[in-house]
Parts: sequence; structure tokens; C-alpha cells
Amino acid sequence: MDFKEIHIGKMIKKRVTECEMDTSRICNFFKCTVEEIEKMYEEKGLDSEILLKWCKILGYDFFRIYSQHLILYSPPFKIETKKKLKKSLLPKFRKNIYTKEIIDFIFEQIDSGKMTKNEVIKRYRIPKTTLYKWISKYKK
Repeated sequence: MDFKEIHIGKMIKKRVTECEMDTSRICNFFKCTVEEIEKMYEEKGLDSEILLKWCKILGYDFFRIYSQHLILYSPPFKIETKKKLKKSLLPKFRKNIYTKEIIDFIFEQIDSGKMTKNEVIKRYRIPKTTLYKWISKYKK
């Protein structure tokens, strides 16, 4: 899975195939035509309400793909000491929660030789101790 270049339409189509979901059921759920469904499969990005519907009908959290992208590729948020941040009304999420998919992705980068352990630590800002804990826990 490539978390850097996300093409959500292709991923949805892949999940539909895996679930062996009937196209007529999908059309009834979305209240649209087969052509409109096929067009969604070709889209690189979809509206969040439509994506939420896909999550429900296919039983898969497609939003997590975007969350994994943020964990791996977004720059750290720097708090400026001069400016005090206003308290947000939005919920706060911890950025450093790594899923099994992310850990597997990191191991794939190291095992394939695409990146060294030090490169992984620098690029994805994973603490050295965390990476070595993963290795001792998941690698046998």
C-alpha cells in the first residue's frame, strides 16, 4: 500500500471486488447509476460524505488511509512561543499513534533496502527507541 500517493477510487473498487459486492446493491445504496459508480472508481479523491457512505457499505475505514498519510508525511506542528494558541473546539488526536499497517509499511521500506533504519527515523520522525521496540516485538 502506497500511503504517499492515494487514489481512493481505485482502493474503493479493489474493496468492492474483495467483498464481491453486487453493483445493483451499490446503485440502490447511493441512489445513482452504474455509470456514476464507475466514475467514482476513476476519481483520485471523493467528497467526504460520499466516502463515508462507501465506508459504511463496504465495512472499511477509508479515512484511515488519509490518517496514515498524515502520520508519515506531514511536517510536525511547531508551537511558536511568542504566539499563544487559542484552545480549539475541535477534538484533539495524537499524531504518533502507529497502526500495524504503518509498522508493516516501515518494515517493508527497511527489508526491501529502499531505506535504512536511520533514514526511516529521520524521514518519518519515528523515535529510535520506538523503531527498535517494533523490531524486537514484531520481527522474529
